[in-house]
Amino acid sequence: MNERLKDIFFTKESILSLAEAIKDVYPDFDQVRFTKLIYSEDWGEMALKEKMHHTAECMHKTLPEDYSRALKILKQIIPRVKGFEALAFPDFVERYGFKDWNLSLPALGYFTKFGSAEFAIRPFLAHDYKQVMPFLHGWAGDQDENVRRLASEGCRPRLPWGMRLDIFVTNPEPVIEILEILKDDESETVRRSVANNLNDISKDNPEIALEVAERWIGYSENRDWIVKHACRGLLKSGNQRAMGLFGFCDPENTVVEQFKIVPESARIGDRVMLQFRLVVNSQNDTLIRLEYIVGYVKASGKSSKKVFKISERSYTPGTHRIKKSHNFADMSTRKHYPGIHRFSIKVNGVEKAHSEVKLSG
Repeated sequence: MNERLKDIFFTKESILSLAEAIKDVYPDFDQVRFTKLIYSEDWGEMALKEKMHHTAECMHKTLPEDYSRALKILKQIIPRVKGFEALAFPDFVERYGFKDWNLSLPALGYFTKFGSAEFAIRPFLAHDYKQVMPFLHGWAGDQDENVRRLASEGCRPRLPWGMRLDIFVTNPEPVIEILEILKDDESETVRRSVANNLNDISKDNPEIALEVAERWIGYSENRDWIVKHACRGLLKSGNQRAMGLFGFCDPENTVVEQFKIVPESARIGDRVMLQFRLVVNSQNDTLIRLEYIVGYVKASGKSSKKVFKISERSYTPGTHRIKKSHNFADMSTRKHYPGIHRFSIKVNGVEKAHSEVKLSG
């Protein structure tokens, strides 16, 4: 069994290394007090993000009270810090540098080279995004790919595990200006961030996201990948404008026949097989995105839908027999509950057939 992240990072060794690094730069540092503060009674039970916050708090209590002096020390030692421990540095800025933006924003641009500042920049954006945007534009042209990534990742409207930026949910245009700068970036890491950002935008402003996608597609292989990855949510939802962008036309000439699930009853932990015939009634090959939807039964008895891809390719005219296995085993990201689970087959975003499985415990 893999160790939990909170047990892999912020270990005794890494905390000792951090304390020694501070001591080397700041001789008055009380290493003993810092260590005692770190290992509070609930340290062992803290989650990874809690340990990050706690470490930043302990540094604040043992570094000089003057923010600029403390920041100078942290800038000197962060190149010696690796892994999640480095995230405590931008967290320090977020917590204690909000009154001095002229120091804090450049510091985040530096700290992100060692531990991403994508979470720490968000309160600044939420408070006054117009003051922060010039920094994002500058970071978008930086030589370091981690800094360029911050320009995109930091302003994602719906960054997972991060503060939602309502101003960009309402008006994503300032964000799109950043994405336009980075859309052809040489770094795959940056391009992936651009795609994820545009996917965020598509959740609240699908038409705006599609306008961007239509401008970008067809220019290069890398840009096409960004567009496809950015539109993944729209494709899963069956948005026909997104379907058409990638050549998935209205599936009026396709039929799904004899859809069944074998067996019709199963237990949690079992696998079932989806079987059906896809009939393509056209004279030419047809590009088809084939998916299935599962209506999972929740603990409350209500259902929650999840879309899974079967295939995405060109199908010749005629009949194609399709089989797809589905696993009802519990996972860390999904727990199953007894009840009727309804399945649907989607062709280019349009539901064509339905069946169901009775799941028992």
